[in-house]
Amino acid sequence: MEFKPGHTVGIDLGTTFSAIAKLDDTGAPIALLNEEEEVETPSLIVLAQSGHVIVGPSRTRAAMEDPEHVVERVKRHMGTAEYKRTFDGHEITPEFLSALILKKLRQDAEKRIGPVGNAVITVPYYFNDARRKATQDAGRISGLNVIDIINEPTAATLTYAWHRGELGGGKFEKPRMALVYDLGGGTFDVTVVKYTPTHFQVLATDGDVYLGGIDWNDRLLNYVADEFKKRHGADPRDSAATTQVLRNDCDQAKVALSQQAQISIVCRHEGKSNSVTVTRDQFEQMTADLLQRTIDTTELVIEQAKVQPQDLDAIVLVGGSTLMPRVPLLLEQVTGKKPFQELSPHTAVAQGAAIHAAILEAKYRGEGSELADTVRRYLKNVKQDDVNSHSLGVVIKDPKTKKPLNHVMIPRNTRLPIEKQQVFNTIEANQVRATVKVIEGDAPDPQACSLIGNCSITKLPANLPKGSPVEVTYSYGTDGRVRVRARDKIGGGEAAIEIERRGGLDEQQIDAYSNLAQQYVVQ
Repeated sequence: MEFKPGHTVGIDLGTTFSAIAKLDDTGAPIALLNEEEEVETPSLIVLAQSGHVIVGPSRTRAAMEDPEHVVERVKRHMGTAEYKRTFDGHEITPEFLSALILKKLRQDAEKRIGPVGNAVITVPYYFNDARRKATQDAGRISGLNVIDIINEPTAATLTYAWHRGELGGGKFEKPRMALVYDLGGGTFDVTVVKYTPTHFQVLATDGDVYLGGIDWNDRLLNYVADEFKKRHGADPRDSAATTQVLRNDCDQAKVALSQQAQISIVCRHEGKSNSVTVTRDQFEQMTADLLQRTIDTTELVIEQAKVQPQDLDAIVLVGGSTLMPRVPLLLEQVTGKKPFQELSPHTAVAQGAAIHAAILEAKYRGEGSELADTVRRYLKNVKQDDVNSHSLGVVIKDPKTKKPLNHVMIPRNTRLPIEKQQVFNTIEANQVRATVKVIEGDAPDPQACSLIGNCSITKLPANLPKGSPVEVTYSYGTDGRVRVRARDKIGGGEAAIEIERRGGLDEQQIDAYSNLAQQYVVQ
């Protein structure tokens, strides 16, 4: 593992807010303040003018801009080929936009601690291979040396253990069991982790990359818009500018309803206005199905971890959306245990990423690390075991129906790293190329799964008979990334292997976007 000159940090690249953290001299993970003296930076981008962007303006400030120039919720588009924006004559992707957020975090941090060279970036556990690669690419485009990707619940568990004084030292009579419930602005994960001071093992995980606090906001927005339409006939959602202002107001109202019994929201559109009073009970009722989805997933993960609710030592809440009062109340009803809410829901993930970064530094940088000797000694023995959140398979033909079928090679919730091999046979005589379609997902129908890409072995030996064996090796790394290779068992050919990932950036594109990011002034 290569470390570049400069500090090593942990970054929580979030849907609605992002944060950066670093271990101090005592080994404490500290969230670094941005230029605005805040621990969180809004994951908002204003494409201001040629060569100039604003990252992290307040939502009130962003609501004043032309909606065409405002970019938000980028994280939900990571790893998707369909999302494209054009700015300043350039086609820009989610990776590039995320790199601008990372650049802002980095430059603000450098004003406080000096040069930053290396980073661990967090991702939702349920991010697939394409989304993880996109996150790594965003880090590279921003100029960071991404030494690892860590899952958000795993990072939060490290922060929880540190908070309790259990990380790297002390002895347990038996391993502890924690359920990490992570409801952020745009994604949701729930994970069961068994741990000792030096060993963290994920038992099961599940989640939804399209479920988070912004969905609660949207329910509130739609309610207010519907009430306006009932009174005035016009739909405020038809105007991008009105929707942007209303989205900001509903976000603030959601936060206020965590403290107040009711709130009034004013909607102005086409010279008309309407004020709607929303109570906390009303808000909880209109979003009850969203919260129930998280509870259903929580119960499923407990079952998949093969534990009982009473076996759990802690229910750890992270993510800003867990501040909604109904969340801990319902979790306590389901598990019989009062959730632990002493971690900062806003910075716990970034702090855990900083701890993980320091663990890697202690192991691979040794005495060349900037960590204090005492900190390095207690971190270097910490071990972490993760599982894969998606099954890995290959498309084959059903021998009976001849229809495409997902043949699962590595089931979800398998401990990482893992490598498996299987031999397949060529389907025609004299084949010169064998292509394997690699997919993620559990559904038998490949169309219901996510295509990672095609793994091809070329220049097969001449005159191969039909049914010749080709050995395919699949592996999941500890970072959740997928690697595939193939080998012709007759000729031994293995050099001409390529994985053509759908929608991912190639090296030339990454270099081009890196050069472009350097040209942009980010404030």
